[in-house]
Amino acid sequence: MKVGFIGLGNMGLPMAENLCQAGYEVTGFDVKANIKANFSVHNNIEEVVKDKDVIFTMLPSGIEVADVYNQIVPSCSVGTVMVDCSTVDVKSAHFVGNLAKKAKLLPLDAPVSGGVVGAIQGTLTFMVGGDQKGFELIRPLFDIMGKKAVYCGSSGSGQAAKICNNMILGISMIGVCEAFSLADKIGLDRKKMFEVSSSSSGQCWSLNTYCPAPGVGPQSPSDNQYQPGFATELMLKDLLLAQEAAEQVNAHTPLGAHASTIYEDLVKNGGLGKDFSFVLPFFKDKERS
Repeated sequence: MKVGFIGLGNMGLPMAENLCQAGYEVTGFDVKANIKANFSVHNNIEEVVKDKDVIFTMLPSGIEVADVYNQIVPSCSVGTVMVDCSTVDVKSAHFVGNLAKKAKLLPLDAPVSGGVVGAIQGTLTFMVGGDQKGFELIRPLFDIMGKKAVYCGSSGSGQAAKICNNMILGISMIGVCEAFSLADKIGLDRKKMFEVSSSSSGQCWSLNTYCPAPGVGPQSPSDNQYQPGFATELMLKDLLLAQEAAEQVNAHTPLGAHASTIYEDLVKNGGLGKDFSFVLPFFKDKERS
């Protein structure tokens, strides 16, 4: 399969590199110049998508995805599998999916979980909605870039799964950080708290795998001055997407709503560009209100 890859940022570039290393013919495009890659990178987006079997996009928001699809869909061959790995709102996923369907393309919304490290190591999880035939056709590519790809249903289902998953993640990280903050103030050693909670009912991914306390548990961004594996502003984006979806369907998500306000506060007050686990040092000087 010939692959076009649009969006060669922190996530897109290593994903495309993994496909290239596996022997696929990859052609890339990015709005930034001088992208260093082991595959061909062009400056003409229409040329990148011509005569390709699969087109991947990894872009910042629904606005960019819709703009790119409006540009590229007329140049794509009938039957091309169109895979958007961006995290966008469900409405945008439906829009580009319908645009691709009308052109007899096979659209998939396939946002990912696993961050930059997962993209580099090829251990991402893909949550996929859209054309099931397209999913089966390119499953081998998902297997190269990730450890798991789950077909979630019709168009928009992948985005729905992503925002629900990350709402859980944002809420659980805040809970873990609150517990460590309380432990600090009542004199409980962090390592002892981790030893107890990581092997009892408090265990969760935010604690066991991605502990926000430096020097406690497996290596995580907290051990590297909170350099981002998943940035605070990206967590805020996903939480706001979840709240937008909740408003549209009148879903009761009070913890999700409160988590979004905490991350808004964090981004505005020193957390921009930090890992989303930076909630822990952010809580250090806060008092009970």
